[in-house]
Amino acid sequence: MPIITTIQDLKDLHRRRTPRMFYDYAESGSWTETTFRENTTDFEKIRLRQRVAVDMTGRSTASQMIGQDVAMPVALAPVGSTGMQHADGEILAAKAAEKFGVPFTLSTMSICSIEDVAENTSTPFWFQLYAMRDKTFIKNIIQRAKDAKCSALVVTLDLQILGQRHKDLKNGLSIPIKPTLPNLLDLATKWRWIAGMSKTKRRQFGNIVGHIDGISDLSSLSVWAAESFDPKLNWEEVKEIKKMWDGPLILKGILDGEDAKKALDVGADAIIVSNHGGRQLDGALSSIRALGPIMDVVGDKVEVHLDSGIRSGQDVLKAIAMGAKGTYIGRAFVHGLGAMGEAGVAKALEVIHKELDTTMALCGETNVSDLGRHNLLVPHDFAGNWQE
Repeated sequence: MPIITTIQDLKDLHRRRTPRMFYDYAESGSWTETTFRENTTDFEKIRLRQRVAVDMTGRSTASQMIGQDVAMPVALAPVGSTGMQHADGEILAAKAAEKFGVPFTLSTMSICSIEDVAENTSTPFWFQLYAMRDKTFIKNIIQRAKDAKCSALVVTLDLQILGQRHKDLKNGLSIPIKPTLPNLLDLATKWRWIAGMSKTKRRQFGNIVGHIDGISDLSSLSVWAAESFDPKLNWEEVKEIKKMWDGPLILKGILDGEDAKKALDVGADAIIVSNHGGRQLDGALSSIRALGPIMDVVGDKVEVHLDSGIRSGQDVLKAIAMGAKGTYIGRAFVHGLGAMGEAGVAKALEVIHKELDTTMALCGETNVSDLGRHNLLVPHDFAGNWQE
């Protein structure tokens, strides 16, 4: 195994070992990618307060997210097509998360199905739901998640209309994939990836194909996917989803205080401050900038999590110190997966945990639950002095 000290090390390996179209799918944002970039650079604007002569023994990063014990306040975010970054990707990521003691969230648009992941793990995982026009599909997939003993439902609210990602268009990433000459030449250099994919039967969207009338292959899926996301999604429909699920509900994609209030009204158990990793509304605030104002609105009335931009344990610490009760890593674990499969995801979690633990100690804290704004130096105008 190469020496890995940061998520950037895994990212470099991911880029070399995975076909460009799939690497770019993960490492890209919409339009100008302004929000995509600021998700990470805005974390850099927050400084840490070093404290000394503090007993640093007996440290603990253990916490809870929606009442579930976690080894650190980090969950693996739902990422579509993870099984194309590495063969059986969702299964491998779920197994790594289970061994480490953090939640794994399976995307609706996963390559491995709900049943695939359930059969290969013993700890209940979370399932992420996209609101689709097909209400029968929604009802059936929620029931499948229940049958698989999923312990929480994460409903994504910010993908009613797909944001344009220029790299995907230029790479010919589509359903099915376009066999262009650049793609074929690139694939010829990715022998590790080809060897892995040749050994698995999981190469299409396992939660979709075979579970909807008329969808039996990638060609028929292409037409369905283009028309599936529900532009009419509203808070009343969210209430209906909550009734169908009847379990812990997490609402993902909250960036505005008014939406946070509405999430409270529909009975969310947690909200995720998220801009979809900068892949939807380019020009929206970074998640870490939006966190403070949302905390001011909801306080402790609902559990607040943060997604988008986490690339290190220091980022986790900053988000927790700003008020979040949990964080999600997407690209960070995908880089590990694309680099080295399950071992890479485990390494990503180890890197983030070590950074969190060491930074917490140097900030004079021994328990992650004690982190707060007193550990940070935040610019006075960090939330922004915006005019509506």
